[in-house]
Amino acid sequence: MASRNVFLSIFFGLLVWIAGPDGGSAADPKDMGGWEVDGAYNRLYKGSERDRLKGIIEDVKEVVPLAGMSAGVALVVKDEDGDRVLVHLGPRWFVDPEGIGVRKGDEVKIRGAWADVGGEDVFIASKVKRSEFEEYKVRRTRDGYPFWSMSAEELEREKGGD
Repeated sequence: MASRNVFLSIFFGLLVWIAGPDGGSAADPKDMGGWEVDGAYNRLYKGSERDRLKGIIEDVKEVVPLAGMSAGVALVVKDEDGDRVLVHLGPRWFVDPEGIGVRKGDEVKIRGAWADVGGEDVFIASKVKRSEFEEYKVRRTRDGYPFWSMSAEELEREKGGD
């Protein structure tokens, strides 16, 4: 019975993962939980504030960026100056903490933009790179357009480069 439950959990998890980022069948804005492309949170990503961050991951945690939003996934990174930076990745229903390929203690390079989110300086990530060959993208770097709002075709094009 336990193995059947594990199978069903994995199966339904894959269905949610596959359906989630597909713009053709993407969730209606009311289902996005505050992560809409034209929502208050996503408007905080400013291309003019693009930057790079390098450091060591101290934690992977769940956050609620603004009141009323659904939960998201964030990294706590200790940067080269020894400062702790909160790095937002995206909504929990899109970003699988186990699937991002980074763990506590990993050295990472992150591209994204600085933003004031609820009175706190945070780094909104577009891409997290763990090694020369391993990276996890959640937004287009140039404009911050979220991958969770793209169609399957758009996501496939974005995988090639940014």
